[in-house]
Amino acid sequence: MGAEFGSRSGGQGRISQWLRRRPKDTAAEDRAREDLLLAAAGAGLPLAPAAYPSGYRCSCDRVGCPTPARHPVSFAWQTQSTTDRGQIERWARHQPQANFITATGMIHDVLDVPLDAGLEALERLLAAGIEVGPVAESGAGNGQSRALFYTATRGTPEDEDEWWPCELDCHPETMDEHPGLRWHCRGSYVLVPPARLPDDREVRWLRGPEHPLPDPLTLLETLTDECARVAGEPQHDVAAWPLRG
Repeated sequence: MGAEFGSRSGGQGRISQWLRRRPKDTAAEDRAREDLLLAAAGAGLPLAPAAYPSGYRCSCDRVGCPTPARHPVSFAWQTQSTTDRGQIERWARHQPQANFITATGMIHDVLDVPLDAGLEALERLLAAGIEVGPVAESGAGNGQSRALFYTATRGTPEDEDEWWPCELDCHPETMDEHPGLRWHCRGSYVLVPPARLPDDREVRWLRGPEHPLPDPLTLLETLTDECARVAGEPQHDVAAWPLRG
């Protein structure tokens, strides 16, 4: 899928080549992981360390963790998030199993939709010649895989009357009740590829971070249309659920 969409968008580039590699040893895998993280940071995505799978549990050791391997390790993740190459290299080498989150609402937002809706929307957008930025696939499992569309942020426009704060409309344990489009902006985060989830699932790029970030409003109508189609609902009934971590 990544190669298919990469070829449609004018070349796969270094990121797509990394995605197709199959490292033969741990050192090569660590280098490929670090390259992907540095590429994301180089594109302006602020990163911070996150939990990772530990057996059948989350590395945080919280009993009944509601978001295993999907949350930051520090409560200070918003101020800790950085694009500094040296800091990210130190984190990656000191914590070789850690996932990483990227804090939204600073440089970028993320439009988070069911995978089926996201793939259909991606085809429509590319066919229409609309600029689409980075897109990731998050394997949530149980038929709940998601597509993550990275966009420029709407969290800090020049006109503060249009500032869009991010409030937590659904908690991790009630995500299933809000299966449509979720808008991650100021105060939220998502896992950044490459990331490992329980049961050998992963978060990976479909289109890498070398693609420029588009205005979210250029994608929103197509994404909500496809969410409505997949859910079998009238299009005007589909809402975006802004989240924070």
